[in-house]
Amino acid sequence: MSFAWQDVLLGEYPGVNDGWIDVISSQRSSLLSVDLSGSTVTDKGLRLLKDSSNLQSLTLDYCDQFSEHGLKYVSGLLNLTFLSIRKSSTVTPDGMRAFSSLVNLEKLDLERCSEIHGGFVHLKGLKKLESLNIACCKCIMDSDMQAISGLQKLTTLNAEGCKITSACLESIAALAALESLNLNRCCLSDDEFENISSLKTLKRLSLAFNRITDACLVHLKGLVNLEYLNLDSCKIGDEGLANLIGLTLLRSLVLSDTEVGSSGLRHISGLHKLEDLNLSFTSVNDASLKRLSGLTNLKSLNLDARQITDVGLANLTSKLFLVYIHCLSGLIKLDLFGARISDAGTVFLKSFKNLQFLEICGGGLTDGGVKHIKEMTSLTQLNLSQNCNLTDKTLELLSGMTALRSLNVSNSRITNEGLRYLKPLKNLRTLSLESCKVTAAEIKKLQSSDLPNLISFRPE
Repeated sequence: MSFAWQDVLLGEYPGVNDGWIDVISSQRSSLLSVDLSGSTVTDKGLRLLKDSSNLQSLTLDYCDQFSEHGLKYVSGLLNLTFLSIRKSSTVTPDGMRAFSSLVNLEKLDLERCSEIHGGFVHLKGLKKLESLNIACCKCIMDSDMQAISGLQKLTTLNAEGCKITSACLESIAALAALESLNLNRCCLSDDEFENISSLKTLKRLSLAFNRITDACLVHLKGLVNLEYLNLDSCKIGDEGLANLIGLTLLRSLVLSDTEVGSSGLRHISGLHKLEDLNLSFTSVNDASLKRLSGLTNLKSLNLDARQITDVGLANLTSKLFLVYIHCLSGLIKLDLFGARISDAGTVFLKSFKNLQFLEICGGGLTDGGVKHIKEMTSLTQLNLSQNCNLTDKTLELLSGMTALRSLNVSNSRITNEGLRYLKPLKNLRTLSLESCKVTAAEIKKLQSSDLPNLISFRPE
């Protein structure tokens, strides 16, 4: 009895070479999907695939044994809709000539390909292309963007880490169907940003780690369909946030490591659909947190900043702000990593009934504060590292939190003696007790006898 294979997924499987391709290619027209990531396939192997005329998906990530000449055999796979060749120095501008015949291609992934500058001219005819990933291709320049400006069905462009400047924004603006645009870590300034305002269909925009200021945000006013905006580490301040007032569909806003301070929060207080707000390493203070009372859909809040203290938590849960209690009822993730939270502040955490993820690593907790945390039985991930005064008593207090899957109490006074309190945590998958008086041997004993799901632990 013979079997017809449709999908052959061998990504990262050891030892895959041209000999394997000889067997795979025998399926000919029945083959629909092939993943050879990490294999040693050569030009010979690619030639063996040329008769797989119905192939729709081909993945060659991390393959570096074929050459630009081998890619010519891909050019005959006219039914391909998905092609991925990540992190390959063998894809050259001349080799990309093979892509020009793939007129049915919808998704092309060339992430971390280091030699593709100048080859985009061969993508001009791919009129069905919807997604292009060229992240971390440091060879990419403004002229490459100009070459693809006619791809009118392109909805997703990831150019993170490319050496493109604001001069290419006019070319990007010609991609009228764009819904997702990632320009993180490029060389952008405020120049030419008025072109972005024409991309009315944008839902996701990432501009992190660029030299843009409040002047850039003026041109985002009209992007009323935005649901995700990332401004991490940009020179954005309080007044610039006034330009976001009309972006009422925003669900995620990243303002980490910006110059945003307390007065800026008034401009985002009306973004009622926000689910994820990142204010880490900003100048937002305790008092300003009251301004977030209208964010009734908030699920994730990052307040990793040293100026946030117990007072800030009190403001989030005070009976004087009943609206905000409702606001936080859906909070699932709270990051207070570097905030200065003490035992007194942990009493306010009990208001977050649905919290699953909590980080408090500012060094101010003792076992007394953990008494309040233990009541948060919905927690699945808990990080209390860097609180050097925690002892074995902390593990005893946490022993009833059976939903925990990840626990980090590194840099504390916990010892091997305290490990016995972890026995009831049958769902625990990761455990970190680095820089404690705990040995890997004792953790392994606990793993084998009582924690069958523990797959990662430190020290190891």
